[in-house]
Amino acid sequence: MSLGYAEKLSFIEDVGNVGMTEFFDSSHVLQEKVERLATMIQKSKHLVVFTGAGISTSCGIPDFRGPKGIWTLQRQGKALPEASLPFHRATPSVTHMALVELEKAGIMTFLISQNIDGLHLRSGIPREKLAELHGNSFMEVCPSCGTEYARDFEIETIGLKETARRCSKARCGSKLRDTVLDWEDALPPKEMDPAEKHCKMADLVLCLGTSLQITPACNLPLKCLKGGGKIVIVNLQKTPKDKKASLVIHGRVDKVITGVMDMLNMRIHPFVRIDLFQIILTQALSLDKKYVNWTLRISSVHGKQAPLPFVKSVEVSFPESLNMKAAVLHKQPLDLKRRTARSTKPFDIVLKLNFSAGCKCSSTRIKIPVDFEIPTESLKEDKDSIIQNLKDRVIKDPSCGQTAIVERRAVLVPKSDIIVHAIATNITEYGSSSGAFEASSLSNGTLKRRNESSFDSGISWTRTKARKKNSRHRR
Repeated sequence: MSLGYAEKLSFIEDVGNVGMTEFFDSSHVLQEKVERLATMIQKSKHLVVFTGAGISTSCGIPDFRGPKGIWTLQRQGKALPEASLPFHRATPSVTHMALVELEKAGIMTFLISQNIDGLHLRSGIPREKLAELHGNSFMEVCPSCGTEYARDFEIETIGLKETARRCSKARCGSKLRDTVLDWEDALPPKEMDPAEKHCKMADLVLCLGTSLQITPACNLPLKCLKGGGKIVIVNLQKTPKDKKASLVIHGRVDKVITGVMDMLNMRIHPFVRIDLFQIILTQALSLDKKYVNWTLRISSVHGKQAPLPFVKSVEVSFPESLNMKAAVLHKQPLDLKRRTARSTKPFDIVLKLNFSAGCKCSSTRIKIPVDFEIPTESLKEDKDSIIQNLKDRVIKDPSCGQTAIVERRAVLVPKSDIIVHAIATNITEYGSSSGAFEASSLSNGTLKRRNESSFDSGISWTRTKARKKNSRHRR
């Protein structure tokens, strides 16, 4: 949960119970409950997971109601906690990635989240199997055609307001809006309707890291009860729905879920974050036709008005034979203007990208060949496959800064060559909790897996406008 998000929310006098006491099951009781949960998950035919802020606290994102939660500290008149890293660089927790594995294996049918941190989508959960009830701080939507745009930077507004960008779909061009709800905004039916449907169908709803206080979202898990389904709650604080649950576990979500995955004999694969940026070389002949005036730009793939948040600076160097002065670009847009004799032979520019806080490596180097020839054909390889191959390469050789070209295209006016690069800026490996629980592992049977999905900043999905009947409010 972004500290900026808390500050953008409209003020309300009472946000409900905060500073709630945390409870911890004893190691013996916790072990027994984890075994029960693993058995329930293994037997489930329609598992729905319902998540709250508690699954992201280990990612360095403060919660709301815990002892050091945002609203707890505000009520106490204390300063808000300092974020341990930029919000846009938060990495999925072991719980986020365990849910990805459960979905791939066909065990988890649907995921419902109250979080606005975007980590479920970034972790690899397919959009069609995810309902983000309260929005996503890294998503914009077109109100005209319904296209969604996943971004690598936090959207500047909340409350479904217009942003600084427009829809890039042909024949549209409408102003985009943020997707994060303020207190009185309606829950969008394209999120709420499938969430409600799956809860009614569920034989097990697993609630992770949520106080179950915000309505109408908190009532969704109860919809499984009418059909004979069961509710399991994993949370450090007591919730208003505990009496309805078949099992309540007071333990840290990451420890509980890692224990469950061990008992199911399921591995949690590493998370590799891939960021995209583009290098644009624009050129024009001088008036006397003797020189090429050119501009090198390193920019976001999300448009001219979009920041490039993971790049702190770029060091540009040239071959000694060109006798051109090296430069360090600090201020965005990251532009460099130079002039080269028209007779100059092809040469290479070396870029050293220095990364911002939150990246696992400090920098990487990229060599850019320059011949001032505009390509006649665009790069036609599958973008998703290139990104997946890059992820596989990074997992095999765990080092950040590895890159791949995912797109190349030409623009005739102004004469430009545009190359889109993918770069691995984070890799997180998740260790096993073996030893934390000594119970023998459960048989996992034969589980079908589907292909890995990648987070692609340009992928779009469709959603529709909200209806007022599902307005978000405090219980």
